[in-house]
Amino acid sequence: MHSQDRGFGVGLTFALFSAFGFGMSGSLATGLLAAGWTPLGIVIPRASIGALVMLVPALVALRGRWGLLRRNWLLLVSYGVFGITAPQLGQFSAVQYMQVAQALLIQFLAPLVIVVGLWLRRGERPSMRTVLGSLLAVGGLMLVLQVNSGDFSLGIRGLLWAGLALAGNTTYFVFSAENRSGLPPIVLAAGGMLVAAITLILVGFAGILPLQADFTTVTYAGVETPWWLPLVVLGVISSAVSYITGIFGARLLGPRLASFVGLSEVLFAIIVAALLVGQILAGGQLIGGVLVLAGVVLVKLGEQSSPFDKPASARRLLGASDDGTLEPAER
Repeated sequence: MHSQDRGFGVGLTFALFSAFGFGMSGSLATGLLAAGWTPLGIVIPRASIGALVMLVPALVALRGRWGLLRRNWLLLVSYGVFGITAPQLGQFSAVQYMQVAQALLIQFLAPLVIVVGLWLRRGERPSMRTVLGSLLAVGGLMLVLQVNSGDFSLGIRGLLWAGLALAGNTTYFVFSAENRSGLPPIVLAAGGMLVAAITLILVGFAGILPLQADFTTVTYAGVETPWWLPLVVLGVISSAVSYITGIFGARLLGPRLASFVGLSEVLFAIIVAALLVGQILAGGQLIGGVLVLAGVVLVKLGEQSSPFDKPASARRLLGASDDGTLEPAER
């Protein structure tokens, strides 16, 4: 198999696993919210646990190259604040003023923002296949989310919060695909998660959003679990593992395709919701899922080659050049 094909297959696997991990978070959070937790009360331990889990592996991957952190401190702070904190705060706040489906649809317009951004900033005009794939993916997402099933009314505050989530989601894919920093994916993920945890704690202390926790049992599919179990899963799987695999996937696929594969997060979320909270897929949602997958395939077929989308080799993702030596920027 050609190395580029292997890179695409590995990148797709990472991106899908990342989407699955993120897709679990909604259903896990639903049980905690029903038990009396506030959104901020959930995302703070989620980010904190994720940062702690990734700390030791990140230090091992860094191999004492502290200069990497000094040179990329702005990237780490920006990734943590805009790529991790903003989507979570934006999404949880938006659903206070609009339907969850509406907020999710706005947030997952990130692939279109990236395509248009690459066109405007880099002159990379999307091909007809990319345009068609974009339309299919967004149309399928609307069916999956059942946007037309309710009253589609939008308020200015909901739009602003959803716009923040959209900007954060776009930033996440762009920063995750950054290959020039020399930061191994685990270091970028751990640093960003640590920044996000600190930011969220400051938001809670500032009283910007309510912070509350209820240390009672949580129920999923009629089964009671201790309150800490979903938090651990959120922190380890839906945070640490998902962000690491998401960065690997974005760097191997490029931000444009990775963002479209990220749409599968919604499909995984609905599947997990059916298992944990009894939400069953409707026929229209199944059709929408097929359209989303068809859109991803068309985007791949119509993707144009560019330095921004150039895949990185697996060795470079681990912090070494293809000949086994450290990259000059990483020493």
